[in-house]
Amino acid sequence: MPKMKTHRGAAKRMKLTGSGKLKRMRSNKSHILNKKTTKRKRRLRQPNLVSKADEKKMLKILPYGF
Repeated sequence: MPKMKTHRGAAKRMKLTGSGKLKRMRSNKSHILNKKTTKRKRRLRQPNLVSKADEKKMLKILPYGF
């Protein structure tokens, strides 16, 4: 059986934590920042975990922990 291919787009956007969860950056931080509050922009800088519902799908397309 051949090796499974890693989804390179997903691999660039996520990292595996020590406990095996997926860490990702939040969206909505690239443009149209005037109307967003400072507090909201500060929160968007922080990484977030991939939701439980999506984690199974993401781990399937990232088979080797990249």
